[in-house]
Amino acid sequence: MQQRTATLVCALLIILGAASACGEEAKPRLFSKLIFLSRQSGDYDVRLRTSNDRQPVELSRVVPWDSQPFWSPDGTRIIFYSDRNFNLPDRDNNVDVYMMSADGGSLTRLTDDPASDAFPYWSPDGSQIVFYSERAGQGDVYVMNADGSAVARVTDDSAVDIPYGWSPDGQRLLFASGRSGNLDLYSVQTDGDGLKRLTKAEGHDVAAQWSPDGTRIAFESARGGDVEVFTMDADGSNLINLTVRPLRDAYPVWSPDAVRLAFVSDRTADMEIYVLDTEYSFLNAVTATSREDSWPAWSPDGTRLGFVSNRDFNREIYIANSDGTGQTRLTDDPNPDLSPAWSPDGSRVAFVGFREGRRDVYIVNADGSGLVRLTNDGGLEAHATGRQSQEGDDEQRQ
Repeated sequence: MQQRTATLVCALLIILGAASACGEEAKPRLFSKLIFLSRQSGDYDVRLRTSNDRQPVELSRVVPWDSQPFWSPDGTRIIFYSDRNFNLPDRDNNVDVYMMSADGGSLTRLTDDPASDAFPYWSPDGSQIVFYSERAGQGDVYVMNADGSAVARVTDDSAVDIPYGWSPDGQRLLFASGRSGNLDLYSVQTDGDGLKRLTKAEGHDVAAQWSPDGTRIAFESARGGDVEVFTMDADGSNLINLTVRPLRDAYPVWSPDAVRLAFVSDRTADMEIYVLDTEYSFLNAVTATSREDSWPAWSPDGTRLGFVSNRDFNREIYIANSDGTGQTRLTDDPNPDLSPAWSPDGSRVAFVGFREGRRDVYIVNADGSGLVRLTNDGGLEAHATGRQSQEGDDEQRQ
């Protein structure tokens, strides 16, 4: 009778999402690959399945197919990942890593594998790229030269490993891994040696970023039931919960001075952007609208934030001073614009726009002028090289 009662209690706890109380074997197992879940709008969600599939791990929401434009340190190139066959009859639903010059020319496919390759990050000197790949049958961390050559596998584990970029000195890589049963943060040397586990707690630790001075790491964590913003020293010590609030505080982004963190929070019932001074705990609300504001991105001089706002019932790119003043709308289109990224000199913002049934990488001047479409998602044979080529590309699509 006691055994039957214990079994019933364990089953109830599993249903309630508290299976860990019944032993490690009752905990949902994380799968080894990510799901790029497409939407009709041209966006997708990135998720990680679990063995019970009741609560898949949500790693991002509303990510565009031409996703995560990332400027090279010298501002001359942009990398991103994409399913470039989005509009083609033979669409393969496979994402790869691409690079182009900052004017949209010289579009180059850096990875070409039947498995997904995603989440590229430049090394601090611009000579290498770290990225995620499933080419070995599971999600692992890889590095390659900036021209796509010399691909090397950094991690090799049956669990999924998701990169979050380089240490500022270029010596180590930061990544999340499911090898402990939930997503924890690790760092490793670029050759795969010196693996170090940084976090050890129930609840997934994701969206991690090294501080610009290399001393700390910020991340979001679901430990304790709520999603909160944490920091820790680069070796995993001195863990601090910075937000300590109910509901969701997420997606922390370091300012260039390595003192302030921008993050998003739904503490006021809708997602808004906040800036927190990590030294004095001063908190400032950058946005306060009745619709969602998200995706903060610091300007290189730390005075402004680019972000995505749905305040006009459509996601557009805005910029504002870091104290919330001077809010300016950069884009104005009926379709969503997402994923803002500042050029290293702060003069331009790259973003992903979904327009006319297409999704492409665009750049716009920081004052909203000079909008240029850089990519053409119809394939490598037809891509924009700047404002002068846009008209010709439009004719080619027709």
